[in-house]
Amino acid sequence: MSADWPEISLTDIYDISSGLSKSADSFGSGYPFLSFKDVFGNFFLPNRLSQLVESNEKERLKGSILRGDVFLTRTSETMHELGMSSVALKNYKNATFNGFTKRLRPKESTPCKVHPEYIGYYLRSRIFRTNMLAFSTMSTRASLNNEMIGRLTIKLPPLKIQQYISKILKTLDDKIELNRQTNQTLEHLAQAIFKSWFVDFEPTRAKIAAKANGEDPERAAMAAIAGKTLEQFDALFPDDGGHESTHVTVADSARDTLANLKATAALFPERLVESELGEVPEGWGVKSLVELAHYQNGLALQKFRPENINNFLPVLKIAQLKKGYADGSEKASPNIKSECIVSNGDMVFSWSGSLLIDVWCGGKAALNQHLFKVTSEHYPKWFYYYWTKQHLESFQQIAADKAVTMGHIKRSHLTEAKCAVPSGNLDQINVFSNLLDKLIEQRLENNTLEQLRDTLLPKLLSGEINLCEAP
Repeated sequence: MSADWPEISLTDIYDISSGLSKSADSFGSGYPFLSFKDVFGNFFLPNRLSQLVESNEKERLKGSILRGDVFLTRTSETMHELGMSSVALKNYKNATFNGFTKRLRPKESTPCKVHPEYIGYYLRSRIFRTNMLAFSTMSTRASLNNEMIGRLTIKLPPLKIQQYISKILKTLDDKIELNRQTNQTLEHLAQAIFKSWFVDFEPTRAKIAAKANGEDPERAAMAAIAGKTLEQFDALFPDDGGHESTHVTVADSARDTLANLKATAALFPERLVESELGEVPEGWGVKSLVELAHYQNGLALQKFRPENINNFLPVLKIAQLKKGYADGSEKASPNIKSECIVSNGDMVFSWSGSLLIDVWCGGKAALNQHLFKVTSEHYPKWFYYYWTKQHLESFQQIAADKAVTMGHIKRSHLTEAKCAVPSGNLDQINVFSNLLDKLIEQRLENNTLEQLRDTLLPKLLSGEINLCEAP
């Protein structure tokens, strides 16, 4: 049990060093640089550091980053950002670290054996965070100095137990990271396909080119939709002269795919015509975002405080949208109008400050006044979601141009944002809904895995879960 584990001062294990303070014009080129954000946002340093800085050999030698190094944020405007830790799990060649962080490097002479993964989890645990915040100071900014760090201690079980604890927690984190990377790939894929079909009209352009060359326009469009050259497409789906239902070269397992490609290709005419948006496929309409979907503004929720502290909705603001969950630090009455309550799978768009668009997966929450809940009775979610994302960059530019304290867009900008709309039935296109469903599924799985990790973390580190029999 943890009662038998020795309590060790951090300065018995680590030497403390300060990072580099560089002028703004030193950044953007040079050598890898560990930023405050890299430390704050990760239990363990990311595989690739987010910034570059011009540094000399002496600075790189003094500010190096090696496996086992611990980094703590040493100053911040708020207490909760202070002393956040991140641990290096590899050596970073030629890298240096930010002056707003402290590096703790294992002493060569220490008899204590510390597993880097274990210390990474321990320093993010509630046990350590509570102790650390008790020692820190707050004036105009929160700060953490060497003397304070010297008063911090950790429970240090035998190395074998450290490794076993780390293995359990790291297995969960590795799955969470795999899901994140998969979702990032899926999102990029979905946006690329959407732009190809509904912004650049590549299936229609493929039909036009095929017709001009005396080729089959339908097969050319199907190839474009599948992301293949015509030669690659013909190899996958040999042309059967219109009798595919009996042609042996088309495998039964491919018939559904071929049918979906044909249905999608039928949405794209063989001509482009002029419109207020420029050239669009013949027969398609042009509509604004507000004609595609309803953008419901949230509420000033300070006016809707819960009457019972045990019966409330967590408030969803821009900060929570960035994090992906509403932590309940602000609470609202559950009796607000349903239009301003979001649930898993709802599209949320912050229209001021940091303009963000996301599919919310953080549970039931009350929507703040600076965000929209976006819904539609006439168009599938994927269509208005990706069309809004398509306009996001221009919205962000509008907000940046107007910014004095907090940039924003107006409803008039939603009206001015035009979209090309097919004349056929969008429900028959399932590629986007499938991708969006997969994104939501994996986000929700990550929420479950993170809750499991955060539940296990204090129990493992306190010894409440007995690991004396650990293999």
